[in-house]
Amino acid sequence: QVQLVESGGGLVQAGGSLRLSCAASGRTLSMYGMGWFRQAPGKEREFVAAISWTDTYTYYSDSVKGRFTISRDNAKITVYLQMNSLKPDDTAVYYCAADRFRTAQEMSVRQNDMDYWGKGTLVTVSS
Repeated sequence: QVQLVESGGGLVQAGGSLRLSCAASGRTLSMYGMGWFRQAPGKEREFVAAISWTDTYTYYSDSVKGRFTISRDNAKITVYLQMNSLKPDDTAVYYCAADRFRTAQEMSVRQNDMDYWGKGTLVTVSS
């Protein structure tokens, strides 16, 4: 069983930056595609960004493309989401997820079939 723990959320002003982290509990994620999803108040959870299990490709939603960057460390225990130029519309609970042997694009359309989910971290962007 893999446990994913997100951190790095908080309150930031519009235009600011945050970096979210998603750490696996003592196990590498080397065979897992990793994704970030978010759920704003009153809205459905949506895809944000993903990185393939081979680390070859990344994929982003149109709403964050050019502002957010997903990456993972060489030990493949932690996945990051660097968020720049934040907007109030980015306010949400951010979740990371892992799915074995998935490409980045597959991660974007398979959120109901993820192997593991974290419990989320809240990001609030003030105007």
